[in-house]
Amino acid sequence: MSSLSTRLIITALVALLTIASAFASSYEASLPAQLSTNPDMCAYVACSDVIQAGNFSHRKGHPSYVDAFRTEGGKKILAGYVFLSTDIVDIPGYSGKPIVTLIGMDTKGIITGVKVLKHSEPILLVGIPEPELAKFIHQYVGKFAGDKIEIGRAREDKGFVGIDAISGATVTVIAENQLIQNCAYNVAKQVGIIKAITRPQAKFTPQSGNPDWEALLKNGGVQHLVVQPDDLGQPSAGKPYIDLYFGYLNAPTIGQAILGSHNYHRLMADLKPNDHAIFIIANGSASFKGSGFVRGGIYDRIQVSQDMESYTFRDTDYQNLYGIKAAGAPSYHESGIFILHSANFSAAYPWSLVFLANKEDKETRTKTFTNFDKEYWLPSTYLVGGRPRYERPDPTWLHIWKTKQLEIAAFILLLAFASITYALRDKLVRRSTRLDKRWISVPKYAFWIISISFVGFYAMAQPSITQVLTWFH
Repeated sequence: MSSLSTRLIITALVALLTIASAFASSYEASLPAQLSTNPDMCAYVACSDVIQAGNFSHRKGHPSYVDAFRTEGGKKILAGYVFLSTDIVDIPGYSGKPIVTLIGMDTKGIITGVKVLKHSEPILLVGIPEPELAKFIHQYVGKFAGDKIEIGRAREDKGFVGIDAISGATVTVIAENQLIQNCAYNVAKQVGIIKAITRPQAKFTPQSGNPDWEALLKNGGVQHLVVQPDDLGQPSAGKPYIDLYFGYLNAPTIGQAILGSHNYHRLMADLKPNDHAIFIIANGSASFKGSGFVRGGIYDRIQVSQDMESYTFRDTDYQNLYGIKAAGAPSYHESGIFILHSANFSAAYPWSLVFLANKEDKETRTKTFTNFDKEYWLPSTYLVGGRPRYERPDPTWLHIWKTKQLEIAAFILLLAFASITYALRDKLVRRSTRLDKRWISVPKYAFWIISISFVGFYAMAQPSITQVLTWFH
């Protein structure tokens, strides 16, 4: 390559970096040191950017937040709360550094604004324009602090809310999603908007026997999650996209069956109080560790969720799994032990392992993020006193139906009336006399009017051919 070509390439790269830096206003932005230490946080950052308020208190609480006030009729009224992400959580992005985010929330727990003050994500410097990050975080405005939010297509049957991701910046959006949810939830719980639910930790029965792999699968001590290429809009490759087994190692019977007695006791000795060990083995064309993992970062393909809480894993949470002792265990090409650190997580109650993958639409060729999950609940025989009583939250569709009982009952009566009238239309016409022929059309017009006013304008559920075709599709 000639020296002229080399100079042109270098000049072009410098120009590109200069342009990117000009637009990336929050990339490695210089923040005052007092922002993280001074009680008067809002003296060093524009808190009014994330909530409509004119006055702000000093930092208070643990984790810390500030009260936001607005003036109405000469009186100061509490408008909500503002908090800095680095005061609450330490979740690194792809760069291994935290994304410093300012968040506003009103007194009902509704997020009023989100603003990234500083990030170190290289993909947002060159490759993806930073306005995409602003567009992404704007999706949280209007969401409740207690909402269970997932990237991409959400598990609606379990009450999750889905939001669009930034294609090509998986780690960044997962980290920011965890950050915003955890911050809002913790502050809302502290100020009393959300009632804290404290679940007792699991108490395990002593080791009972040495079950083989088949027995662990049968009793639920090990769970199996399979994602096929067809599930992601990909051509069949003759093997699953991911074929994954996982289980909870703290339970003595499971832990010793998987690791052996010596390795199990060594692992338990290394764990701190409220640490939970989960093993994963997998085959398939994809990796549960992800392809974009960097030192100091997070694993962007797997999460653990339990009710409102969700957990990601960093590199420091990973340990090697050198082998499985249980007889009959399948062969695998990747494995690992992940340590979950949380006092809020309880193995006595059900939780889910979530696998995140890219799904391609065959028609539009666009990619979206899709979550696949498998529930895990320790068998009763491994818990002192058996499984505790647990009421599962209603799926979203069922919750909506329960709140619309009167409307559904009225709609069923309307359908019954229309069906009976239509089925008896010939008899009704034959039995009509000259005097009452003018009344024979009353049911038809009444049904039209009720359909337009009640079903259409009130319930916003007027059926159309588009809905029918969508349902068949």
